[in-house]
Amino acid sequence: MSDRSARENGPFLATASTVWDAHSGPIEPRAAREYQRQRQMTLGDLLLENRVIFLQGEIYDGNANELVMKLLYLQSENRRKDIHFYINSPGGSVSATLAIYDTMQMITCPVSTYCVGLAASGGSVLLAGGEKGKRFALKHSKVMIHQPHGGVGGQVSDIEIQAQEIIKTRETLNGILAGDTGKTTDEILKACDRDYYLTAEEAKAFGLVDDILTKPPGSEEDGADKD
Repeated sequence: MSDRSARENGPFLATASTVWDAHSGPIEPRAAREYQRQRQMTLGDLLLENRVIFLQGEIYDGNANELVMKLLYLQSENRRKDIHFYINSPGGSVSATLAIYDTMQMITCPVSTYCVGLAASGGSVLLAGGEKGKRFALKHSKVMIHQPHGGVGGQVSDIEIQAQEIIKTRETLNGILAGDTGKTTDEILKACDRDYYLTAEEAKAFGLVDDILTKPPGSEEDGADKD
């Protein structure tokens, strides 16, 4: 393709030697390489480049492993810069949730958490597990906490083992929420006796989040609701 045809056939076209902008002419080689690189990136790649990760849907081993890898990668890139973790999840696997949670606590990067839509069950644990002072809920989002669910089956001895494991899991999760909210374990146990839904304001009062966002974080106008 000639340089002339490149100019005539689209706003941005690459030739063997250069990239053309239909309005301003040839783009410098360095800028051209960056443009071509970005054209090949997915939206998730672009968000990750800006230290933004997103949990959408049920928590299971697959997306938990992916989030752990992203957290570790961003830690290796910069050990001090914030990671922005957006959560819209009904919860899911306890072991997968704790894999993400433990990684958040292990890395040195502050992890800012944001509830978008719903952070329920394991999603609420991850939301509350963000850096203190940097846990946010969007204005009309909701949070739900409850005790872990699980079915048991098999012979009597197996049922006893599984039931004891569920009780241990409940104690672990209650301890985590107590530590992250400033509540006592008895208060958490009582609150989680049934599905407990909280508005953004109620989640803030409970200690699950620190503020409510109506503007992007870091904007000139602080969009967080103040008391």
